[in-house]
Amino acid sequence: MKAVRYHSYGDSDVLVYEDADRPVPGPGQVVVKVAGAAFNPLDVAIRGGFVQQVFPVTFPHIPNYDVAGVITETGEGVSGWSAGDAVVAFLPMTAPGAAAEYVAVAAETLAAAPRSIELADAAALPSVGLTAWQSLFEHAGLKAGRRGRRPRPIQQSVLINGAGGAVGGYAVQFARRAGAIVTATASARSLGRLRSYGADQIIDYTATPLPQAVSGQQFDVVLDLVRTSPEEAARLADLAADGGVFVSTTFPDLSDPGRGVRVVPVSVRSDAAQLAELVARVDAGDLKIDVAGRRPLTDLAAVHDEAVAGRLAGKTVLIP
Repeated sequence: MKAVRYHSYGDSDVLVYEDADRPVPGPGQVVVKVAGAAFNPLDVAIRGGFVQQVFPVTFPHIPNYDVAGVITETGEGVSGWSAGDAVVAFLPMTAPGAAAEYVAVAAETLAAAPRSIELADAAALPSVGLTAWQSLFEHAGLKAGRRGRRPRPIQQSVLINGAGGAVGGYAVQFARRAGAIVTATASARSLGRLRSYGADQIIDYTATPLPQAVSGQQFDVVLDLVRTSPEEAARLADLAADGGVFVSTTFPDLSDPGRGVRVVPVSVRSDAAQLAELVARVDAGDLKIDVAGRRPLTDLAAVHDEAVAGRLAGKTVLIP
């Protein structure tokens, strides 16, 4: 089969489109013919070796840990899945990934793919959708209700910093559907999309600094999705109300902000049951998947470069 691999850490030029052995399913695994593999910014850090103490890989390594495709083979001990099933999965970040024609996947990580969208686009859901869901409902303690329905004694307020990214877009939708009042920060190119998701207040951080835009406001939940300095993280934590929570996906170096504010770093985990719930929301029309670009797998090195340069317009799916 064809795959994109790298044989050492380095710049994007270590990514090589080449022949690789087609995987065979081990016990508890299936082989998936890849329809789409989503790019994530963490792919760049792993490829560059910047996070090898946390995410060490074995060379040669096939990147991309979000996949959508069709099962072609099942291994020993697999039940509930058959050849021909369309599936999505969040792969282990250090395992051989989905930037290939085929990938071996642990059956326990699979969820049936959404039926209402193109299969390749479903690759844009797993890791980022789960990050948003776990951040809000497991770590921040947001209560999953529905806006406009009673009883709701207190309506929660949520600030999502970095809402223009893939995780942020899902977080806005989840918080809005849970009945929260949602404030989102993003650049101008994402404002229309976030407005369509129902955000109550959208701040163009390139035009108005966040502290100035929300002067006098505090929030029950502050979700930070942007890598910030300790000083910036402290200012964000100050926007959490007394007894509120500051949740970050970027592990800021932050001391206790006091006032009963919880500081929670988030590390996403693969969860097939949660992923199946997200798929159900997509098919019910309650969750939108936004794919900004579909590129051939041979463009993966260029996608890495565009991401580093800040030119990637949004979520990108690679097509073998």
